[in-house]
Amino acid sequence: MYLLELLNPASGFRKYFTAVPAVTDELRCAAYRIRHDVYCRELGYEPVRSDGLETDEYDPHSAHCLLRNNANGEFVGCIRLVFARPGDPSYPFPFERLCAATLDRSVVDPARLPRETIAEVSRLAVISSYRRRRGEKTLPVGVTKADFGTRKRPRFPYIPVGLYLGMIALARGHGVETLFMLSEARLAKHLQRLGIELRSIGPPVEHRGLRAPSMMSVSAIVAGLSAFVRPMFELISREVEEGYRGLSRTRARP
Repeated sequence: MYLLELLNPASGFRKYFTAVPAVTDELRCAAYRIRHDVYCRELGYEPVRSDGLETDEYDPHSAHCLLRNNANGEFVGCIRLVFARPGDPSYPFPFERLCAATLDRSVVDPARLPRETIAEVSRLAVISSYRRRRGEKTLPVGVTKADFGTRKRPRFPYIPVGLYLGMIALARGHGVETLFMLSEARLAKHLQRLGIELRSIGPPVEHRGLRAPSMMSVSAIVAGLSAFVRPMFELISREVEEGYRGLSRTRARP
């Protein structure tokens, strides 16, 4: 059974985890609590708050995806997509502020793109009990080359990959074509292992360590997913879609 899960990560993911779009206030608060535990209490990126929720001005126009442990119902990680601000689409995304002086606008000028088709990936976090290895306690999410194992001892990083694919499913569902991201160099390498290509759009900037701005095409990512990863993406996409359908059914009740 273990070998089957490794050969078909969708099978392993279905057994252990479920991708849950945060479509209710309760689910959004679950994402905010994870962010608070990781970003505020553990890493000190943001001040600790009395309500235990880490939020900012971008959350009201964002979509969030959670990962739930099927064994105990615990939410173990989250990721966020920031959309253009309703009523004020020219309002800058976080990366536009941080990289205002360094963005290579000969590659892309986000201000000239249809703002309803772009979004920024942010607030990726995994709770501490799932970041147990040396060095992971200082990172909001742990993923290394070792997570993919070796030929003799294969493994698969269901949690970070599940969150990345949930991000893509969210973006596609919301009609987003271009995603922007501030990330460490190591993250780009690991995303490439999944067939997700990031294009650099400027030099690294200091933001909780050196992070480089990049962009990616949602349609190109979906079209280029390997046969190994695609079934897992399709499974997560169905879970995300079901989350939104469930909300619609609830609202339709008399």
